Amino acid sequence: MERNEFQGRKPPVKKGERYKVRIESLGKGGDGIARIKGFVIFVPNTNVGDEVEIEIKNVKERFAFAEVVG
Repeated sequence: MERNEFQGRKPPVKKGERYKVRIESLGKGGDGIARIKGFVIFVPNTNVGDEVEIEIKNVKERFAFAEVVG
């Protein structure tokens, strides 16, 4: 998957939406990384393998930030 796949395209998530995701890896800052349709979602306070429900809090052009809910 190319790094800039979503550049110039509308992200597949919106602020306030909720999803069930699996944390695939950890980012440099220690946040969990999940993907929705290939789009990177950073989820703090998670570990690789966690299956969590998240709410999208902030959407950027190539990635988003979310928090665990529930």
